[in-house]
Amino acid sequence: MAEKKAYRAHAKYVLISPSKIRRVANEVRRKPYSEVMAILDHLPHKGAKLLKKVVHSAASNALYQDKNLDEDMLYVNELYIDEGPRMKRIWRRGRGRADILQKRMSHITAVVGEKTGRGE
Repeated sequence: MAEKKAYRAHAKYVLISPSKIRRVANEVRRKPYSEVMAILDHLPHKGAKLLKKVVHSAASNALYQDKNLDEDMLYVNELYIDEGPRMKRIWRRGRGRADILQKRMSHITAVVGEKTGRGE
């Protein structure tokens, strides 16, 4: 049995909260590459722009490494949004108090695979 290849791309330390980007990622996971790019082009979220760059990079990796592939044969196999480190900042409050403002980061991983004839 021939093993299917998967091509991946990463974006680490992206300054956006994982929960904000996951809602966009859930819309495009397990869809054909051309459909994903069309969806991400028309979404107004910051996360859509970031996801588009990573998915496009994974597709470019696939097309560069396997010359027999075509863009129409690709689909987004997996899309992971992991939590990165948090930057902690001081938020000054009244009466000499301070709160901690946590700026969350994300790690984005996109895995692009080849479609087979079995409805993937």
